[in-house]
Amino acid sequence: MSAVTMYSTTWCGYCRRLKSQMDREGIAYTEVNIELDPEAAAFVEKANGGNQTVPTVLFPNGTTLTNPSLAQVKQTLGV
Repeated sequence: MSAVTMYSTTWCGYCRRLKSQMDREGIAYTEVNIELDPEAAAFVEKANGGNQTVPTVLFPNGTTLTNPSLAQVKQTLGV
């Protein structure tokens, strides 16, 4: 299974929920805190029409989903 990158913040409840769901399903991800990484924040803004909306998930194929459900993550990964 391919690893994904999840852009998040420490205070984001939706991020915590998705991380716990992905952990439970064994879906590997790398977490990047956009509050600590200006380049990551700029990437999230670009992916979301100027908004720093998290979680934003980047997939190995280059696509992104904003605040996706676990089902959407699994579907995009083909699992």
